[in-house]
Amino acid sequence: MADIERTIESPRLTLEPQRAIHAEAMFEVLSDPAIYEHENAPPKSLAALRERFVKLETRRSGDGRDLWLNWVLRERSAGALIGYVQATVHADGQAFVAYELGSTHWGRGLGSEAVAALIDELRASFGVHTALAVFKRSNRRSRRLLEALGFASPDPQHALGWPVEADEDLLLRRIAANRAESPA
Repeated sequence: MADIERTIESPRLTLEPQRAIHAEAMFEVLSDPAIYEHENAPPKSLAALRERFVKLETRRSGDGRDLWLNWVLRERSAGALIGYVQATVHADGQAFVAYELGSTHWGRGLGSEAVAALIDELRASFGVHTALAVFKRSNRRSRRLLEALGFASPDPQHALGWPVEADEDLLLRRIAANRAESPA
């Protein structure tokens, strides 16, 4: 079994397994209103965020079938937490990925670096062969980040397996041993 508590290193970031002890610093990061331009809402309170992080520390869905892998992003140069990456890993080798960074860290390539490190970990340690991401169609910044990492629209047959809302898009990336393959 892969180490679900492993810390991941990238050139400028340390991806630490998310824990309840990160809630206070992450509450500040996730309270940035710019993050919610396209979807979701900031955490209601520090206590609610801490409770959510405690639940996610199980690293498993309620039915135990899926892995919930969550890492906070620590910028090495400043030592501060700047966001998170996460993946829901299904037994069939597919994983949904998501990410958030505070807006002061946008445009520096840190999101791409974090998601690339996440995908490498999913492939190497969890046998993931397909990474999927769902995002609001209006979020062009996320589309550019994902496309730069080799994500693309799936063929219609594959897209049917993962329904999305009318205002959302689904992108996927097939993952080979050490390289991205073209999307199906």
